[in-house]
Amino acid sequence: MKGFKGPYGGNNMGNMMKKMQRLQKQMEETQQKIDATEIEASAGGGMVKVKMNGKHELLELVLDPEVVDPEDTEMLSDMIMVAVNDAIHQASALNESEMGRLTGGINIPGL
Repeated sequence: MKGFKGPYGGNNMGNMMKKMQRLQKQMEETQQKIDATEIEASAGGGMVKVKMNGKHELLELVLDPEVVDPEDTEMLSDMIMVAVNDAIHQASALNESEMGRLTGGINIPGL
């Protein structure tokens, strides 16, 4: 079927492939931007602060000296956990938001 143009005219398969390649490039660029983004979160009124990147890697942990009480390490552990989990949540939300803009909300496995 040489010259078949499809129901909408034009070379649909060629156009679709070009769009997919553009989308893939945009997704790669967006993922690089997300990975480099630094997210900050805190707990205990700022006494515990964490910084994480978009790859969910912990970059920095800052403890206010006042929060370090040898008699209450459980409270410190809880605050660290809260701050880290908040940063992870923010990084995940950033990833969903940015990738969702590109995919139109379609869930693509592996993203």
